[in-house]
Amino acid sequence: MLDSLLSLGGLVLLRDSVEWEGRSLLKALVKKSALCGEQVHILGCEVSEEEFREGFDSDINNRLVYHDFFRDPLNWSKTEEALPGGPLGALRAICKRTDPGPVTIALDSLSWLLLHLPCTTLCQALHAVSHQDSCPGDSSPVGKVSVLGLLHEELHGPGPVGALSSLAQTEVTLGGTKGQASAHILCRRPRQRPTDQTQWFSILPDFSLDLQEGPSVESQPCSNPHIPPVDPTTHLTFNLHLSKKEREARDSLILPFQFSSEKQQALLRPRPGQATSHIFYEPDAYDDLDQEDPDDDLDI
Repeated sequence: MLDSLLSLGGLVLLRDSVEWEGRSLLKALVKKSALCGEQVHILGCEVSEEEFREGFDSDINNRLVYHDFFRDPLNWSKTEEALPGGPLGALRAICKRTDPGPVTIALDSLSWLLLHLPCTTLCQALHAVSHQDSCPGDSSPVGKVSVLGLLHEELHGPGPVGALSSLAQTEVTLGGTKGQASAHILCRRPRQRPTDQTQWFSILPDFSLDLQEGPSVESQPCSNPHIPPVDPTTHLTFNLHLSKKEREARDSLILPFQFSSEKQQALLRPRPGQATSHIFYEPDAYDDLDQEDPDDDLDI
């Protein structure tokens, strides 16, 4: 499924970390798009053009259209090559293209853009490019648009990460174990249930994608049969279980608030020779016996 991400179109969010970097996977997907004959635009903000193109052969590099925002991100040199509006201006220019072929746009990286642009502005631009086949007001036929966005999620709070996640049709979270990289892929499609799976892979020196199987069961850590299991109840200061005698004593105990039939009879029936008592009440002059107005004595 990892090698068919670009065929789905929309925003593909590559979420990496310090331990598992995602630029190599981004370059592998860019190479695959170029080999498929798609137009590939690179918005380079985080590394230089030479560093990004390193590892590609001349055929792949000739097919890439690189927009360099690393060397002069604010266009202080006032060169004619710079597009007005910065990276978002380049996105709008790609959106207004006239040729109908499929296009792949690689953003390296979304983290750089989030640090220099408001999150709402960036999300609106991504929505306009990745969720529509053409920009508003553009009547020319436009093919499939795939946007690859590299996000260093450890640099951002849950708000920006959640906003970009809600825009993405596909999320790829990089991880791994024992030096083998894995990608947890979550796909969302209209009128379909989300699907997710884990794909193990490796990136070859020429940035080709090599799909692999997951770690075998034998390589997973397992318990040593020679080491006896540890009982967590050995050092407790109380018992979790009752013995047979303790259970019988508990069942035979009558609690003081429980009234058995014998106790009720003993309380209701006077014992032989026990003196009985009576209560005599003589009304006082100030006693109010009027039931119609019981508050008559309050002088309200």
